[in-house]
Amino acid sequence: MNDTLTRLAEVLEQRKQAAADSSYVASLHAKGLNKILEKVGEECTETLLAAKDCQQSGDKAELIYETADLWFHTLVMLSHLDLGPDDVLNELERRFDLSGLAEKAARAHK
Repeated sequence: MNDTLTRLAEVLEQRKQAAADSSYVASLHAKGLNKILEKVGEECTETLLAAKDCQQSGDKAELIYETADLWFHTLVMLSHLDLGPDDVLNELERRFDLSGLAEKAARAHK
């Protein structure tokens, strides 16, 4: 599973350096972080709406499609900030043996 994220992260890094008119990702990077964040927010909203529709209809295809868009744009955001999927996966791994309630309580005390 990580292989897909790794391959995608490599492509995103290559496109980060490309000319803005050569790829969608390059154009997002050229427009800057605010445009990338706008796309993440848009995709988040579309994912939420697809989840609501999925609950009503039972059709999961749109939810999967929109979640893929959200993940993609989130990876573009991370790339723009010189981060990648491994940074997030490492954080998830760190949390693996923590109780969710304990982890949340620890954040509240910071």
